Amino acid sequence: MASAASSPTDSLHVRGLSVADVAAVLRIQALCYGADYVEGAAVFTRRLQAPHQCSWAAELGGQVVAYLAAYWSHPGKITPLQGEFDAQPQASVLYLHDMAVDPALAGQGIAARLLAAAQSQARARGVQRAALVAVQGAASYWQRRGFVPSQPRDTVQKAHLASYGDDALYMEQHWAPPQV
Repeated sequence: MASAASSPTDSLHVRGLSVADVAAVLRIQALCYGADYVEGAAVFTRRLQAPHQCSWAAELGGQVVAYLAAYWSHPGKITPLQGEFDAQPQASVLYLHDMAVDPALAGQGIAARLLAAAQSQARARGVQRAALVAVQGAASYWQRRGFVPSQPRDTVQKAHLASYGDDALYMEQHWAPPQV
């Protein structure tokens, strides 16, 4: 009987992203983004120290190979590039600020695992909506995952969206309530 082929990501471990992971985040950013989208160590450190963040790391062989930086927010609230994860009382949205996978491991389901962990945590909190800003042509990726374009609600949020460039698109996703 033939055994199933193992994947390099079979031993992938998804866990909370921490300040100790900032160097890995910066390494992955440098591999994935142009200089216009790389956010600095100080910004990421402050974000990961915020009590309302809910960020994730994917670790393979003891090394962070992907991350998802997220926090609890409100519909229509957009974090500008280089911006802080502002605390929102009674948050009702999981804001996915940044997700990147080491390009050497792209297409192996790592991003899906990070998203599943975040969605599971959101559902456990009763949050049934996620939001993000798609950049660098990523809107079609997010649309395949159920996100739909949405317009910023005021001039401040429009300015925050503009910080990502002309092709940036604010998107939202709604989840059905869990079946009881």
